[in-house]
Amino acid sequence: MGLRLFADQCIPTVVTESLHSAGFDVMILKDYLPIESVDSVVISKAQELDAILITLNGDFTNILNYPPDEYKGIIALQIRNHPEILLQIVVRLKNYLSEYPDMEHYQGKLFLVEAHRIRIR
Repeated sequence: MGLRLFADQCIPTVVTESLHSAGFDVMILKDYLPIESVDSVVISKAQELDAILITLNGDFTNILNYPPDEYKGIIALQIRNHPEILLQIVVRLKNYLSEYPDMEHYQGKLFLVEAHRIRIR
């Protein structure tokens, strides 16, 4: 089974298009929910769609509020007020997703994607 990603409303179109062009199944929040949906609804929709949430929203990196082991996977892009690194992050993410193409690899984990590394919690 291929990877299914659910892109939060904060994910730029350039990211979703790049992932889609690389062959990944990317579902976009606005196609499923109102864009102002609260975080709990967003993560629930990702679960319902059997998808990994991809987000820029730092709230999802709080493992007390969103324990990774309760979800299909959370990928948090770490831009940190430096939008110029977004393309580096997307390249790193695409390479990682290609290297680990099974949904099971992401189950119960939080991935913090930075320009120079990916941390897994």
